[in-house]
Amino acid sequence: MRTRSVTALFAAVLTALLLVPATPAAAHNSLQEATPARDARLTAAPTQVTLRFLQRLNPSFTTITVSDAGQRTVPTSAPAVDGATGTVTIDEPLGNGTYTVAYRVVSRDGHPVQGSYRFTVADPAAPAPSAPASPSAPASSAAAASTGTDAAGEPDASVARSGDDSRPVALLAGGAVAGLLVVAGIVLLVARRARARRTDH
Repeated sequence: MRTRSVTALFAAVLTALLLVPATPAAAHNSLQEATPARDARLTAAPTQVTLRFLQRLNPSFTTITVSDAGQRTVPTSAPAVDGATGTVTIDEPLGNGTYTVAYRVVSRDGHPVQGSYRFTVADPAAPAPSAPASPSAPASSAAAASTGTDAAGEPDASVARSGDDSRPVALLAGGAVAGLLVVAGIVLLVARRARARRTDH
């Protein structure tokens, strides 16, 4: 009778462990909104670039840059951080053309996230842009590889993941297996002791 109770207890514990859902990896920071927006076509050149993220930003680890079609960095102020929002002021008027905004921030869990997107200035009153010269310097490393989501909240096709979110899930799975082995050992030990007591009597 006691052996049956031990077996039922083991089955209940095993079922409970299997039904516990795996905890997902901690959510990393991501871009929620951008001004100018991704792929925007503006009839007036912007004077600022503002990026709003999912989580609060660390001012010491927030980088926002703007570069033109020739991959030359546009002079801007240092990022002004207010909670989850970072803003840079453009120091000189932008001519017509395509520009790339690149960012690199650190999320609340310390995971770095970086990404980029483009917008176009097409002011009908401005002169036509001249052909871009050969790049005199490499583009910002933040624009070379990107991770996270774009301004519309959708994954950026040009984004390259800088971390593997499957690692925490794998660790949890390993912990669950170890827990099952420990429980199985305890149940077998109790069953053997119960059988030994019945034999003695």
